Amino acid sequence: MKKIYSILFLTVLLASCGEQKKNSVEKVLESNNLETIRKKRGELVNEQDAINKKIKLLDEKIATLDTVQHVPLITTITAKTEEFKHVLELQGNVTTKDLLVITPETNGILTHVYVKEGQRVNKGQILAKIDDGGLGQQLSQLKIQADLAKTTYERQKRLWDQNIGSEIQFLQAKSSYESQEKAVNHMQQQIAKTVVKAPFSGTIDDVISEQGNVVAAGQTELMQIVNLNNMYIETEVPERYVSDVVIGKDVVVELPVLGKKIDTKIRQAGDVINPANRTFKVEIEIPNKDKAIKPNLTAKLKINDYTNEKAILIPQSVISENAEGEQYVYVVTDKNGKGIGSAKRVIIETGKTQGDVIEVVGGLETGSEIIKEGARSVRDGQSVEVINYKEEGNGK
Repeated sequence: MKKIYSILFLTVLLASCGEQKKNSVEKVLESNNLETIRKKRGELVNEQDAINKKIKLLDEKIATLDTVQHVPLITTITAKTEEFKHVLELQGNVTTKDLLVITPETNGILTHVYVKEGQRVNKGQILAKIDDGGLGQQLSQLKIQADLAKTTYERQKRLWDQNIGSEIQFLQAKSSYESQEKAVNHMQQQIAKTVVKAPFSGTIDDVISEQGNVVAAGQTELMQIVNLNNMYIETEVPERYVSDVVIGKDVVVELPVLGKKIDTKIRQAGDVINPANRTFKVEIEIPNKDKAIKPNLTAKLKINDYTNEKAILIPQSVISENAEGEQYVYVVTDKNGKGIGSAKRVIIETGKTQGDVIEVVGGLETGSEIIKEGARSVRDGQSVEVINYKEEGNGK
């Protein structure tokens, strides 16, 4: 506004005497007299100084009379303390310790498969049978020999207890009996390996080998069994979070495929850092009452690794940085009843970020009025007008 009034004044002044001065200056120039030209220039400089002084007086008067201050219009937010929960976002896979592909403990022909896919089984239930290759007959013979050895030992013991017979006969009978017992036990263990039993309660997810197939110990896959009750998510966490991501921390699990969100906690945090990728493993328990969650599903995790109950949070968009790398914001000070105040630059220290907000850990006091819209266009010490001042005053 000051500049506009100054230009108008000069326009009127020049219009009134411009023609006369033009002619006068032209005559002086036509004279080609150095002294005359220097004298005329001096006169014009003096006139210019006088005009500038008058313009200054007019500007000062305009400033006192102008009720509409032309200052930058800005909006503000008030710094206040609130709870801040920072979360670490990771991906993980659903798994279970009760997921197993069963293989045989002995070689032979798979003579019987007693279960079907999808069948529920209990721990210890017989799932399949492998031909024992004559081990049953050998066991019968060993039992006969063991019975004979037992009878001999018992008779020899009675005689020895009556001090009849030699000690060597008693010891030989005892040794023979114990040897036969061990042979029977060993054969029973070998035959037991031909019977495939469920290692835990669960569901037969897949029957891989069919009846009549020749199977090899520890190699041939017979069937897959799974228990969906004890499900958990496993993920790898960067080592810098080793002191923050611990047992008991809150976790929000999102399963995009199922459209589910589950609030749970960390049940296990690894103590060993993987040297290959500098991470440690974390297990997160998830309930699965409806059996909808399956192994190997992808899960999105939000782990609460940091909490500040009295944090000052501000939008990242209001923060600027100077040449020294210091971060700063502008706050409004000395605000009058009309919402006019002064912009003040404040150097701040920031902490963790979450989405569009950032934690301020130093330099900013609670209740400070921070410039939001217009923060990039103001200068330190500049007058500003808070356009949301009246709305705040009316409680809107």
